[in-house]
Amino acid sequence: MAEEELPGVLILDIGGTHGVLEELAALLKKHFRLITMKEFLENKKEMSKKIQSVFVFECRPTIDQELLESLPNLKVIGNSGVGVDHLDLKMISNFGVKVTNTPHAVADPTADIGMALMLASARRLVEGNVLNFPGS
Repeated sequence: MAEEELPGVLILDIGGTHGVLEELAALLKKHFRLITMKEFLENKKEMSKKIQSVFVFECRPTIDQELLESLPNLKVIGNSGVGVDHLDLKMISNFGVKVTNTPHAVADPTADIGMALMLASARRLVEGNVLNFPGS
């Protein structure tokens, strides 16, 4: 399918501090035409009709009423995180838009970090590191 035929997905940016990871963007490009927020804002009239999805990565872009009103063909908001508490689900559903998320995507890494923190605390690793390597 040619890029022009692919449904548009709005993302904040690719790479950088707050953009979608480049590896993830490459995966998204297989199924969507990626439209950055900058592209969208530079040509709202044309781009707003092409966007059928918004991909929220690290709570960005912000989904507010103004954005929803400017996307007449929006069907779904895909959130790349576990929770959706940063999204106003009632407002979004009033626009007939569905919301998805990835609840199990970071379950194992979260458990790993939790265990590591408990072990570090129980074994006083941080204190030991400071004592053995002053100034670190």
